[in-house]
Amino acid sequence: MLGINLNYEFLKNISVRKFSAIVSLVISLVFLLIYLVLTGLNIISGPAVNVFLFVWIIFGTSYFVLKLFINTFISRKLKLLYKLISDSKLGEEIKKDSNFTDASMFTQIEQDIEAWIVRKNYELDQQKHLEKYRKEYIGNVSHELKTPVFNIQGYLQTLLDGGLEDSSINKVFLKKALKNTQRLQSIIDDLNIVYKLESGQESLELSHINIRELIEEVFEENASLATSRNIKLKFKKGTDQDYIVEADKEYLHIVLTNLINNSIKYGKEGGFTKLSLYDIEPEILIEVSDNGIGIPDEHLKHVFDRFYRVDKSRSREQGGSGLGLSIVKHIVESHGQKLHVRSKEGFGTTFGFTLKRIK
Repeated sequence: MLGINLNYEFLKNISVRKFSAIVSLVISLVFLLIYLVLTGLNIISGPAVNVFLFVWIIFGTSYFVLKLFINTFISRKLKLLYKLISDSKLGEEIKKDSNFTDASMFTQIEQDIEAWIVRKNYELDQQKHLEKYRKEYIGNVSHELKTPVFNIQGYLQTLLDGGLEDSSINKVFLKKALKNTQRLQSIIDDLNIVYKLESGQESLELSHINIRELIEEVFEENASLATSRNIKLKFKKGTDQDYIVEADKEYLHIVLTNLINNSIKYGKEGGFTKLSLYDIEPEILIEVSDNGIGIPDEHLKHVFDRFYRVDKSRSREQGGSGLGLSIVKHIVESHGQKLHVRSKEGFGTTFGFTLKRIK
């Protein structure tokens, strides 16, 4: 086995000149053997000069023809192959046949071909993954849009079929149709945000923000929903001080709104939604906690996936698009920061993310 490896390495590193010389020598020796057998000539006592001249002619002819064949046909094919797999133009040292057929150049070509194969395999795997992702994404979007559209059609058709004249149902159905159009608009708005973040069409407009004041603003916007579920919005004791962070205010508002809104919707009635701020220089850690239903362990790794719902029926009743946490993840990561989640079923959930602290 060791001998095979050594021979392989020898052949792998040999130059075209040496290879041509060795093959020509073998051919010459074969012809010499045939000549001696046919003539019965004794090389020691016979005209040895003529024999050696014959061998030399055979050797020279074989060497010239073999080297010409390799340079003319093999190296040109290799250069064509190299052009197909290489991302850069051939250098002058590769364009010349004499250098192109050197052992070191063959080694370089072999390495480039191996790298090309690895790269193409990776690209194929990525393409398959993206194709699967695209199909799933289109299917999820179609499914999410189909429900509100189907509901709106049903309500409007009922009204056109006579329900419009029935005062006991006309306003009720119009309100339900309106609610579904609002959900449809919510899905479209969230899809638009995801598209902008992923395509890079919209850059972040970073500014210095008082994070506590922005949280209080989002608390106020969600006060009505919290009151309807008897949920208290509060800061964790001792962590309600002012911190100035660097972020895109509009996108940060979306992050806080999604996390606080979800906490209220899936929290325990009579419970709380608590905001905590921690100084972990040079960043600030913001956590949104509740004492609600929690998330089962098997669902935790999927909570940031698009359209993923832990409780599908309840999620749709709440009117969410299924994209909220995916958007939160995109926004936080676009700031170069980290997002995490901790949860225990029946005890509540905590979402946390970091932002760069200014002071």
